[in-house]
Amino acid sequence: MNVVQLEHLSKTYLKSGTPAVADLSLYIPEGAVFGLLGPNGAGKSTTIMILCGLMRPDQGRVTVLDIDVIAHPHEVRKRIGVAPQEIALFNTLTARENLIYFGRMYGLKGPVLKSRIDHFLTTFGLTEKANKQVHTFSGGMKRRLNLIAALLHEPQLVILDEPTAGVDVQSRNMILGFLETLKATGTSIIYSSHVLEEAERICSHIGVVDEGKLLVTGTQAAVRGQHPDCANLEALFLKLTGKTIRD
Repeated sequence: MNVVQLEHLSKTYLKSGTPAVADLSLYIPEGAVFGLLGPNGAGKSTTIMILCGLMRPDQGRVTVLDIDVIAHPHEVRKRIGVAPQEIALFNTLTARENLIYFGRMYGLKGPVLKSRIDHFLTTFGLTEKANKQVHTFSGGMKRRLNLIAALLHEPQLVILDEPTAGVDVQSRNMILGFLETLKATGTSIIYSSHVLEEAERICSHIGVVDEGKLLVTGTQAAVRGQHPDCANLEALFLKLTGKTIRD
């Protein structure tokens, strides 16, 4: 089963002559940790927004967990967890209050919600900060809390957009370690990042996009096997997308 199926997906923003996504077809198998990789402006964020039902494509078919995203976006959003690049938390609420809010939004309540909040706060080293307002948190603490909010309802698909951006080494190591544990449970993950060392460590599958087009996709082992001259994922990425700086 594929958890995600994109078929001939296209999207052009108003007043832009260049498509953000151009006839992109992509299939992500169940249980994969899929690295969606590409330089700035490659179309990654647009693709993620379409997957989440937050943006309609100009054309193409989008299926997530066997649900047509265009026809039933709310059904999709109930079953996925998203940790966006921009921190999606309420700064004047405490960590626990934020998690209660997001948990209730997904229909969790009572002992089940309390148990999951306590579990994740412990897992991510935030128990002692549970009753502190989020505006007092460091960048790493906010990232960890942002990830918990995406996981509380035990989604079938987790979508992570730059989940370690701006964090300290210890927080980064904790987040990656947890994702490796989550990977072992068979949870499907889409992982979008510019940090190719991280993608190389945790991703079973990768897809490299540039200028809205898919350049290559498959298991990481198979894709890298097609390019034996590349010593690591970063070398492969530069080979496919070039070394021109993107702003």
